[in-house]
Amino acid sequence: MSLSTIIQKLPKAELHLHIEGSLTPELMWHLASKHSITLPYKSIEEIAAAYQFTNLQSFLDIYYAGAGVLIDEDDFYALMWAYFTRCHEDNVVHTEIMFDPQTHTARGIGFDVFMPGFLRAMKDAQKQYGISSYLIMSFLRHLPESDAFATLEAAKPYYSVIDAVGLDSSELGHPPSKFERVFREARALGFKIVAHAGEEGPPEYIWEALDLLNVDRIDHGVRCQEDEKLMAYINANQIPLTVCPLSNLKLCVVDDLAKHNILSLLDEGLMVTVNSDDPTYFGGFLNDNYIALCDALPVTEAHVKQLAINSFAASFLPDDIKQQHIAHIHSLTR
Repeated sequence: MSLSTIIQKLPKAELHLHIEGSLTPELMWHLASKHSITLPYKSIEEIAAAYQFTNLQSFLDIYYAGAGVLIDEDDFYALMWAYFTRCHEDNVVHTEIMFDPQTHTARGIGFDVFMPGFLRAMKDAQKQYGISSYLIMSFLRHLPESDAFATLEAAKPYYSVIDAVGLDSSELGHPPSKFERVFREARALGFKIVAHAGEEGPPEYIWEALDLLNVDRIDHGVRCQEDEKLMAYINANQIPLTVCPLSNLKLCVVDDLAKHNILSLLDEGLMVTVNSDDPTYFGGFLNDNYIALCDALPVTEAHVKQLAINSFAASFLPDDIKQQHIAHIHSLTR
């Protein structure tokens, strides 16, 4: 059986996905037309061609501009439903989805607009596809901590349907320590904690996320390998790393997937997972990331199996549900 067939066959979880980053050029074009928004592009093809970046910031510029077509509840439903449809195609059976409230509230679009759209799609995906999903509310780190506090307060009516709080956007110059107080409050409220660290930022940012934010997972974290003590700590405590290969390539974290360190991290025993990050901008959804790794690195069936197992082990699912998914993987790969 080919590795691509195995990848398709295995059930998987996705733990690092920004829903705004799954906006396809086709949906962007459709919603712009629906709301009579003039885009700086003359066609769907021109939008797709614009998805070329030199670093994280150049991506974020078009990412935030693209989100401007999301106006009403149905738009957010359409965005989320399109992602779930792709999950179904890729045999993703559980996903933990990041969303950026500040991207929308800054445009005058509140939680009462985007949350009902998201939740309706999540309910439909569970019913139609059997896909379970959690929401991770992410703070934009290029904005002040006071803005994150305001977002946490605005989310109060929806605390029961938000599972975790995260930190994303421009990493350099915005260390986790900038948000220590708001994450302390989020933890006290009972939320799981995740944070982007060690993508463009140095290993010190990973230490800060661990020591000051008390994270349950590190998003990206690929630069941990530059610090032997950090590597040992992450391994000993089995702190998950939600690695995004095509994102790392597209944003020039690595200049060639053949140089990516995901396999060496996996072989050293770290709990690394494969994820798509912002799939439409970075050239691939979850299975595309698995296949790209297989094309570039000496990936084995055992690696693929372990990565799929890790995706559930690193999730926020209840332990009994995790074990059911992992047992299913074992039954398929005996």
